[in-house]
Amino acid sequence: MIRVISAFIFLLLLPAAVLAQSGDWAGFSEGSVVSPLDGCTNKFYYYKTTSPEKQPLVISLHQWSADYAHFANSLAAQTKGKNWNYIHPDVRGPNNHPKAAGSDYVISDIDQVIDWAVKNLHADESRIYIVGASGGGYTVLCHFMKSRSPHRIKEYSVWVPITDLDRWYHESLARKTRYANDIIRCVSQDGKTYSAEEARARSPLFMTTPKEKPASAKLKIHAGIHDGYSGAVPIIHSIAFYNKLVRDAGGTGEALVSDGEAMWMLTARTAQPGLKAGRKIGGRAVHCHRSHGNISLVIFEGGHEILTDAVLE
Repeated sequence: MIRVISAFIFLLLLPAAVLAQSGDWAGFSEGSVVSPLDGCTNKFYYYKTTSPEKQPLVISLHQWSADYAHFANSLAAQTKGKNWNYIHPDVRGPNNHPKAAGSDYVISDIDQVIDWAVKNLHADESRIYIVGASGGGYTVLCHFMKSRSPHRIKEYSVWVPITDLDRWYHESLARKTRYANDIIRCVSQDGKTYSAEEARARSPLFMTTPKEKPASAKLKIHAGIHDGYSGAVPIIHSIAFYNKLVRDAGGTGEALVSDGEAMWMLTARTAQPGLKAGRKIGGRAVHCHRSHGNISLVIFEGGHEILTDAVLE
């Protein structure tokens, strides 16, 4: 079982050049926009609904080492199956250079792609959804915290996200993975010198919470309880960020994940006795469920993954 999960994680984080195969994007169109910040061409795949009535718009963000051509876990097939509008943008490609990793360029690219989609697809502007897993989940949270787009996002769906690049840098060093070097290349000008200050500046956990966002948009955070053991991003990333937002929104007490419960889940990899959530998501048991207003956290039975069949429910 561990080998199967590890193989899945490896595939999840591989570059798109390895995973993308001819025919994956059959039935989708390719487009592009040019960034007003630096003239960079931002490519994307998209699907336009054939319905005579306006349909929801799903913006799916690629993972840490991928680009817009990465098809696995993109939700492309699921969204097209619903005949909804869909767009899968490049947002500066793999996170291994200064203009990637939650930069102002990334946020601008996403906002520009949403502008394009609203103008060119038959989209219901009251039902715009942004979704991402792993590095894509990290980018979704950066957009939630930094974007000032005039378009109202109905829901941000986030799976196994990185929320603290400084923590993840040290976790990656300990695991001897290449992500530590990727982070260095993102947060330094010379590509060699690590900057903890810049890593924190690019981390959703340390960004200022926009007071209006939690009131107007749903933010759903999901993490597999075995992530960090069989995956690349320990669940403390999701728990800490959820608690930050809830505290910033005035939440206290049972709305938060206590330090004791967090420690129990991190070490025992199951719900604390007496606190089993008693529900399921995508057929998986839920070990922890918390919510405050539009903000929610689900820790489910699983690893570093997105439950693709559950996302669009």
